[in-house]
Amino acid sequence: MNGNYNLQIDGGLITEGVPYDIIHRYERIRTSVFPTEYDGVQHAADIIVGMINDHSREAAESGIDYSATPFALGLSTGRTPVGLYHELVKRYERGEVSFREVAVYSLDEFYPITAQEQQSRNFRIHEDFLNHVDILPENIHIPDGSIPLEEISSYCTAYDMEASNIDLMIIGMGIQGQVGFNEPGSYRNSRTRLVALNNATRESLSPIFYNNVEDTPRMAITLGMETIMKAKRIILLAWGEEKSDVVGKLVEGEVTVQVPVTLLQEHENIEVVVDENAAQGLTRIQAPWLVGPCRWTPKFIRKAAVWLCQQVDRPILKLTYQDYIDHSLGGLLDSVGRTYDRINIDVFNDLQHTITGWPGGKPDADDSTRPVPSKPYPKRVIVFSPHPDDDVISMGGTLHRLVSQGHDVHVAYQTSGNVAVHDDMVLQVMDTAREVGLGDRYDEIRRVIASKKRGEPEPRELLDVKGAIRRGEAKAACRLFGLDDSTNVHFLNLPFYETGGIKKSRLGEADIRIVVDLLRTIQPHQIYAAGDLSDPHGTHRVCIEAVLEALSRVKDDPWMKGCTMWLYRGAWQEWDLGVVDMAVPLSPEEMIAKRHAIYRHLSQKDIVPFPGADKREFWQRAEERTQNTARLYDRLGMAEYQAIEVFVRMM
Repeated sequence: MNGNYNLQIDGGLITEGVPYDIIHRYERIRTSVFPTEYDGVQHAADIIVGMINDHSREAAESGIDYSATPFALGLSTGRTPVGLYHELVKRYERGEVSFREVAVYSLDEFYPITAQEQQSRNFRIHEDFLNHVDILPENIHIPDGSIPLEEISSYCTAYDMEASNIDLMIIGMGIQGQVGFNEPGSYRNSRTRLVALNNATRESLSPIFYNNVEDTPRMAITLGMETIMKAKRIILLAWGEEKSDVVGKLVEGEVTVQVPVTLLQEHENIEVVVDENAAQGLTRIQAPWLVGPCRWTPKFIRKAAVWLCQQVDRPILKLTYQDYIDHSLGGLLDSVGRTYDRINIDVFNDLQHTITGWPGGKPDADDSTRPVPSKPYPKRVIVFSPHPDDDVISMGGTLHRLVSQGHDVHVAYQTSGNVAVHDDMVLQVMDTAREVGLGDRYDEIRRVIASKKRGEPEPRELLDVKGAIRRGEAKAACRLFGLDDSTNVHFLNLPFYETGGIKKSRLGEADIRIVVDLLRTIQPHQIYAAGDLSDPHGTHRVCIEAVLEALSRVKDDPWMKGCTMWLYRGAWQEWDLGVVDMAVPLSPEEMIAKRHAIYRHLSQKDIVPFPGADKREFWQRAEERTQNTARLYDRLGMAEYQAIEVFVRMM
């Protein structure tokens, strides 16, 4: 599948017939924005395959023994290039390219680590790419994380010389602007070296080391910025909203060693390839009216008006003609043929109509201006939750409202979430069971934990216990809201997740079939799913793809004609008010009920296994997010609420 689950673009910048320098006026570096990661990957793969084939053809035509001068390809690891690697394997299998005359130079490696450990860069690039193509072993160059410390300096010098003549470098970047392991503060003239990793980097990497910062390497070998800059051509990839801030700094910001990736602005032949989600920080995406002419649809007008309110710190109905003119929105007034005050009223009404206390529709009410129709009542509802807790964290108040208003609500937990349980929590549960006389498996499970080996998947026996812990927590939270956990709570345990490690399998037919079967069994009128584009560990992305692919399989079923799909956000991000279709206000009592439901997920409390860049507990993040949304509505001139959960309609 292509991973195309972006929202349909509604209005925006008109690029047809507009000079390139106008569209890119704020950008300091060549940047190509594609609708999805899949499209960006195709572009990058086209370039790589084309350059490799050109190299082989030119060498053959000139009679050069190009086996002695292979095409030098620099590669990075991590999540960003995985899709590209899979695409290159496909093209090799179709006979479109050969890697026999290609030499690969990897960007970095943890230290110390062996090539056999699953977390190593060496292991990952082989698993994702090199094991599946015809590259010669002698042409594979990857930093060795097992080199003795006393030899590391001379080793890095030698590796630097080997990697100093790269034809094409494919790289990604971290959310702090790291390139490889060139941390903030790395200079332009840095070379291949052993570096100490800062705490933020180690914490962001800890999930692949079983959520334990102490087990995460403190050092790494990395190509330096100067070595990277020597590459004849560079393509930098970035996917997802998580990268949008640093993409903005790279493309439009000043060069600074505190954001090392900005040093790449000085390279003569570099292209930044991003999807629309990663491009959100660019001016042409964020505020396109500052760039050039726009196509003004009602929702796009709302986006601009909300942005203007934030710029001048005034509610919608207090915006003035001069506000529009001073902030490059005169084109809006000219294009739509309405006065500024008429636009203010229309946007105010549009935004106000997103607010409803009846997410399932209000029975026997005029629904002409409501986001959800009143009929049928009650509705059958499925809430898809990627992990056992995303439902209550992201839309706990709305979930509670749907149940209390009499709808037939089902919660479907797509993955077991087993790897997100600390070993200490497992031992605590085992000890509790022993103490209350429900069985004694404490010593047995302790031995299983002690048998774990670094770099290997967790034992299935341990994963089963961790999965059971999360199921129990999810059932407790659902019961708190009044759901029958024996009939309305479903644990799908999608197979892609069950690898025993942080690295998951690709979405497969078995995963989709499970979702299809549930949809056809319940035949919902409403579907809620996680539209998290910035999920730090990628599971949310796979889960939404599973739902959308399943929906494509059942699109002709009769019940689909009356089905709508709503997307919520997780703990890391919220929808921009410019795109919101439904806003559900929460009372103080509902906020407390939601908090207590989140509390039921004890294994995810206090020590958050996957915190991302935010160290707060999930309930704290959820409350701050929804309260901030309420404040935004209030500042725009709407009624003041305790908190608001917002949704975007996808179908």
